[in-house]
Amino acid sequence: MRSPSFMGAIATTFILLNSFAHASRRPNEKPAAPPLRARDERVSTKYFFEPGGNYALEHYDIRYFRGHAVTEEEKQETLRHLVRSYLITFRERNIETWIAHGTLLGWWWNGKALPWDWDLDTQVSSTTLAWLAENLNMTTHRYTGQAEDGSPFVREYLLDVNPWSWERVRGDGMNVIDARWIDKTNGLFIDITGLAEVNPSAHPGIWSCKNYHRYHTRELYPLRETEFEGVPALVPYSFDKVLMDEYGPRALTKTLYMGHRWNPGKKEWIPEKPILIHEVDQKQKAQGQPQAQEQAQRQAQPGAQAQAQALDQAKTQEPKQGQPQTQEQKQDHPHMPRSIQSNAQPKAGLWNLLHVL
Repeated sequence: MRSPSFMGAIATTFILLNSFAHASRRPNEKPAAPPLRARDERVSTKYFFEPGGNYALEHYDIRYFRGHAVTEEEKQETLRHLVRSYLITFRERNIETWIAHGTLLGWWWNGKALPWDWDLDTQVSSTTLAWLAENLNMTTHRYTGQAEDGSPFVREYLLDVNPWSWERVRGDGMNVIDARWIDKTNGLFIDITGLAEVNPSAHPGIWSCKNYHRYHTRELYPLRETEFEGVPALVPYSFDKVLMDEYGPRALTKTLYMGHRWNPGKKEWIPEKPILIHEVDQKQKAQGQPQAQEQAQRQAQPGAQAQAQALDQAKTQEPKQGQPQTQEQKQDHPHMPRSIQSNAQPKAGLWNLLHVL
């Protein structure tokens, strides 16, 4: 029988040999193969896809893209009927939506889309967004319009709700657009984003989208009745503050931008030379609308003229004394949030703007 000391020596030797065999690598020694996690390719969650390649081609839905950009004339006609069809359809169904971002800026100037824009923007509440996903997702809507020569035409539009629309945080940034209203003729679209009180317990009354735009409840509601591209529309109550927060006060007075000059007589943005498709793509992509405003030539109107023009351009209707500031609700959209009522008559947003300028 072997002694205990002999058995202990064998155990010690085994432990030492095993330690040398499994010694950690030196700092400059690379592993034979990278860890499995490093080899895994990230799967993109992006839902909406565009052709890409330049600024203009980032504004077509790839499913209906015809392989080339439309002409300037077709683009403007398409966008005009895009938003008309959208606003008419949503109003007929009593679905609450309002225009936003650059589209709201175009409304501020003359009630039309900005001629250099390639898409349009609208917003809805997250409650409305959920209702759209449940009831109208992937539905096609027919619209009868009238061409410039007066002849009628029929177009179809697809309402497509992003399956990630329920997620109210930015995530990987691939799905900040919650839904689209798409022209099936050429693929141009309206971006629809939802607003929600993401953290009502800590920040009550703060509404935000997944692209970091934030609003106070009183900046949005009660929504104002107005017109855009010749049809009824809604805009945020404090539209002036919303625009200045996003683009700066100069965006409401600059009269030269992206090769277009504001003509106060015609109340139109007039191109200073014939527009070539994509000629401003790189400028738009590099500096964006707010920054480009600051870099445009300093051609602002005189203060008094700008104020008079601002009063003339704002077509909004003030809520009347003694009338409820909520819209009539229909049962086909029971989850639509009501505009918030107020006992006091707030000061008109446009007058706030004139005091700032």
